[in-house]
Amino acid sequence: MTSMLPRWVMTGVLLVAAAGSGAQELKSVTQKYCVSCHNPEDWAGGLDLDSIDHGHLAAEAETWEKVVVKLRAGMMPPPGKERPARQQVEAIAASLERSLDAAPRQAVAAPGLHRLNRNEYANAIRDLFGMQVDVSSLLPPDDASNGFDNMAAGLTISPALIQGYTTAAMKISRAAVGDTTATEATMVYQAPATLAQDQHLEGLPLGSRGGMRVVHSFPLDAEYHFSVRGGFSLDRNPNVRVDVAIDGVRVEPRSLRDFRLPVKAGPHVITAALFDVRRPTGVNNIYSAYRVDGVVDRIEITGPFNATGPGDTESRRRIFSCRPTADSEARACAQKILQDVAMRAFRGPQQAADLVAILPFYERGFAAGGFERGIEQALSRILIDPRFLFRMEGEGSDLELASRLSFFLWSSIPDRQLLDRAVAGTLHRPQVLASEVRRMLADERSAALVENFAGQWLFLRQLATVTPEVEGFDENLREAFVAETRSLVDHVLRQDRPVTELLTADYTFLNERLARHYGIAGVRGSHLRRVALPPESHRRGLLGHGSILTITSTASRTSPVIRGSWILENLLGAPPPAPPPGVETNIDGDGTQVLTTSVRQRLEVHRTNPSCASCHGVIDPVGFALENFDPIGAWRDRDGDSLVDARGTLVDGTPVAGPADLTNALAARSQMFITHITEKLLAYSLGRTLDHRDMPAVRAIVRQAQRRNHSLAALIEAVVQSEAFLQRPGSAPATRVASRE
Repeated sequence: MTSMLPRWVMTGVLLVAAAGSGAQELKSVTQKYCVSCHNPEDWAGGLDLDSIDHGHLAAEAETWEKVVVKLRAGMMPPPGKERPARQQVEAIAASLERSLDAAPRQAVAAPGLHRLNRNEYANAIRDLFGMQVDVSSLLPPDDASNGFDNMAAGLTISPALIQGYTTAAMKISRAAVGDTTATEATMVYQAPATLAQDQHLEGLPLGSRGGMRVVHSFPLDAEYHFSVRGGFSLDRNPNVRVDVAIDGVRVEPRSLRDFRLPVKAGPHVITAALFDVRRPTGVNNIYSAYRVDGVVDRIEITGPFNATGPGDTESRRRIFSCRPTADSEARACAQKILQDVAMRAFRGPQQAADLVAILPFYERGFAAGGFERGIEQALSRILIDPRFLFRMEGEGSDLELASRLSFFLWSSIPDRQLLDRAVAGTLHRPQVLASEVRRMLADERSAALVENFAGQWLFLRQLATVTPEVEGFDENLREAFVAETRSLVDHVLRQDRPVTELLTADYTFLNERLARHYGIAGVRGSHLRRVALPPESHRRGLLGHGSILTITSTASRTSPVIRGSWILENLLGAPPPAPPPGVETNIDGDGTQVLTTSVRQRLEVHRTNPSCASCHGVIDPVGFALENFDPIGAWRDRDGDSLVDARGTLVDGTPVAGPADLTNALAARSQMFITHITEKLLAYSLGRTLDHRDMPAVRAIVRQAQRRNHSLAALIEAVVQSEAFLQRPGSAPATRVASRE
């Protein structure tokens, strides 16, 4: 079986911990622990450690970096083989890291042309024009690479994508300027089918029970037709009232299914909330347990009708920085407007010569429909310009640094202050850069870092598409799962807390729906708030979150294999080997049997296959420790007819018997967790996949952040200060972090 494992899994190399140890000492340790399998005859894992030159570690740096991970995870030497004490193994791994860090740096390939992904495109439009745009219907989804959708290697170009950008540019520019020729269109907002409307929903008026809340962008000052539909009948049930409001101002239509109102251009909040008129709610019983007979499941908005003008929108205020009073002034005013928009869109100062490809579009639009039509068409041209759609790096300038920094922290374009620092040539200075990082993390736009980085690293995005076949799951719970985990990451970031608190937090973020699911009393209402956990709680850190527990289950049952693999790969950066080809991995039968055994019992039968036992011996104990959590994260004591057995022994010999023990075991390997999240942050910030040549830079970042107790904010600042982030793409990776002095 050992020959089927990857070379780096079975590399049983143990290095002597003393800093001055030489090749001879290394070889003697190798002879003791490794060559019985890794020799020219057995050649286990495709590796011969008997003949290898132990005096030149850099020549096999890729292998040694993987060995370090396996040593720190306790996966080497393999179970059943003689191994030294854990402290000695840790010291050996540290010595190996020092040797690798001291080796000459190797060049890393440039990430290539970096296209804006859908999130970055939408955020850039928001920051350019002050308008929210849903680009999901305009642009195709982005492919993920190395777990993230901002990796240059995955952001390919196709004719369909170029057409999508062209269509999006035309629609967005018309909406930004205010297209008075717009024809009527209908937007339908549909409530999720599994949304429970039996209690108050966040964003709706207090005292209501169910309803819908939508934000709709109205293109012009005009009249619009509304229709509110759902499972309610006001004629048959006079005790039910549906309140419709626009921006909190109640309207009283004659018919909910057919009414028309004048609305100013721009985004407005539309709510349709259900009330029970028999039980008017006061502040003392606002969260009392009763429900209204009915739901709101759809809001339709059609228009514009009888438009009176483009309105005074945020986008128009940002665009029209001047107004010509005569045709003779129009071109100069247009050049000023376009130069300003292009400066923000292209992430750098623009001269008149830089607009040579833009102004002809203005002139054609002006000839066809006047000044505003000319601006609209020129804006369309800006939005399909490669200088907007692509991040072009190569000179190592402060402007490139500003762009890289803003897309890292905000998933968007730089703001004026960041560009000013870059134009002045001071952004690269450590003190200035650190100040800008702190300012940008304090800005609300840094929510994109939590949503996009953490959302992909922790697989939160997958919750949007999972459909658990388990009683008790609904849309309200799905939304609360995502909000809980995002809130924890956001709290750790903004409160400058150690990143390890993501694993060990003795608090979480709950609303009533989620607290009820967890069996935690005393939480009322739909709003999320921080809740301290009692000492005996099973909900400490990420491993107690319903989001993580749901995405690591199948639709109908828990999966210790998925959960164990997810933890090893995403929290420790030590992925288990893939199953050998041809091995049956289905433990649920062909679907015709009635399964009475627990998941654990079926897996134990599965492990009797020698081809499966070695891998499952690493994965399963981790997953078994979470078996008290059902497929959607509720606590349970039984799995079918069997009592849950959460006991196991980790591959390094650590006994665990539930989530608390597993959390403690992960916390004991906090260095692995810190290093792995740093790898993820650096890869996300650079937009490229890391490899073994980047690991010295990763360790340098970790050492830099140690000064602030490895807080998440400190790790981010150290990533930005690292030479890997500052340097010109394609040059050698850094082995140190830029000095603050």
